[in-house]
Amino acid sequence: MTSTRIDNVTVWTGRRLPDGSYLMSDAVLLHDDRVVALGVTARSLPADVVIDGEGGFVCPGFGDGHVHSIFGGLEQQFAYVRDFSSPQDIARSVGEWARAHPEVEWVRGEGFDHTLAPEGVFHAAWLDAEVPDRPVVLRATDYHTVWVNSEALKRAGYARGIRQPHDGEIVLTEAGDPIGTLREWGAWRPVYDLMPRVPDETLIAALAFSSDSFASAGLTWVQDAWVEPADVEAWLKAESAGVLDFHADLALWADPNSWRDQISGFVSSRAKVQESSVRISATTIKFFADGVVESGTSAMLEPFCDCPHSKGMPNWRAEELDAAVAAVDALGFTAHIHAIGDYGVRMALDAIENAARVNPPWDRRWIIVHTQLVDPADLLRFAELGVIANFEPYWSKFDAWQSELSEPRLGPERTHRQFQTATLAKLGAPISFGSDWPVTTYAPLEGMQVAVTRKLDRESPTWMPEECISVDEALAGYTTGVAYQASRSDAGEIRPGAVADLVLLGSDPRTVDPMTIGEIPVRGTWCRGVRTFGE
Repeated sequence: MTSTRIDNVTVWTGRRLPDGSYLMSDAVLLHDDRVVALGVTARSLPADVVIDGEGGFVCPGFGDGHVHSIFGGLEQQFAYVRDFSSPQDIARSVGEWARAHPEVEWVRGEGFDHTLAPEGVFHAAWLDAEVPDRPVVLRATDYHTVWVNSEALKRAGYARGIRQPHDGEIVLTEAGDPIGTLREWGAWRPVYDLMPRVPDETLIAALAFSSDSFASAGLTWVQDAWVEPADVEAWLKAESAGVLDFHADLALWADPNSWRDQISGFVSSRAKVQESSVRISATTIKFFADGVVESGTSAMLEPFCDCPHSKGMPNWRAEELDAAVAAVDALGFTAHIHAIGDYGVRMALDAIENAARVNPPWDRRWIIVHTQLVDPADLLRFAELGVIANFEPYWSKFDAWQSELSEPRLGPERTHRQFQTATLAKLGAPISFGSDWPVTTYAPLEGMQVAVTRKLDRESPTWMPEECISVDEALAGYTTGVAYQASRSDAGEIRPGAVADLVLLGSDPRTVDPMTIGEIPVRGTWCRGVRTFGE
């Protein structure tokens, strides 16, 4: 039984007052895993530990409404492919790693920059020059595009005359030969199925890396957004090993080709986690309505500008998505739907509307994640259906992803209708924030900076300034917004009785130069009253 008081701080409680401002305080008292008191009352009660916050800023522990904990941790285990300026530099790094690991049959890498090749098309020959004798499989930062060498193509049986999958694209030369770029599950899943399964001890190490990373950024709860059956056991083993310093809900991935066969597994996984875990739940089902704009696989209402015959690639037929969302909703699971293109978003909204029509009502917290491009006719439907719009605010800037890949495909009008955070909030849609790490940084403060400024850097123009939000709103996106998404009624605010998830920052993000919010140091993180970061 331990009590801790943090003094000499600005406490942003997350509780909104009738005038739109937020309740503030200057001290907080914790007892075990709960908040006991604030301000004068907190200072009047005894505490075993008193921490001088040195004028810092305390807010509820950050949440991440969409992250990939295992993927982010696994990047450290494979060939390093990030932060290079050309495909040839990436290939050289992979070659060096392969020569240093001659015992590894399949050479893997995660997170290369898919803007480095024209139209995002990468050639097997570039990898063959470094690793000709073993299969190489690299996944791009979008996690929807895979670059392979000729040996990997050979082992997968990808050769001239290959039939295109209905849910992916094997990029071909004019002569019909696979180039080495695979887009979406239907194209790259057969390659990944050939690779040996990652051992549980490696997955546990990946989760330990993620746990340390999250704590250092002030994160105390995450929605892990892509969990396959074998991963559930690794999560439970990681918890048993004591390496998880955060809480998580696992979103079990629904395969559009076999979701009916997965239903019993969803139910058994949820029950197993509920029976044996304190820190983990498994109450969510992840759907990918479509792909991504950068690779031309997002599902669009109108054709891409650079490919007038293509409207992208829905991963589901609309009637199948309707049936699947209704089925998991009837079982009490939350639908968490990746939707990037405006048709992908419409499909997701239609599936949610159908589930609400055919199933009895309950306290649903369904989520459309990324919410990149929404047709004007669909904006109000988020509030009408009670759908949470989850954004990855770090994406809301005009960077190379936009200039090199997205804008040529979308054209100027659609380009400047992306990530309408402020618009959806004003229309009454619930808003939550996430990172999609390792696609981009897991640090909430860095995402917050972009949400407020919508700038790549100080010299860049503000992209869609009407969609900038206030720092208070950005804080809410990472705290109360994610807590609402998670159905955590005792989290997201600092109030007596709430769970003691807190973060101590070195400065008040509301008073610093907005372009320096991402540089504010995290000085302490508490998850259920236990300090997980800082001294």
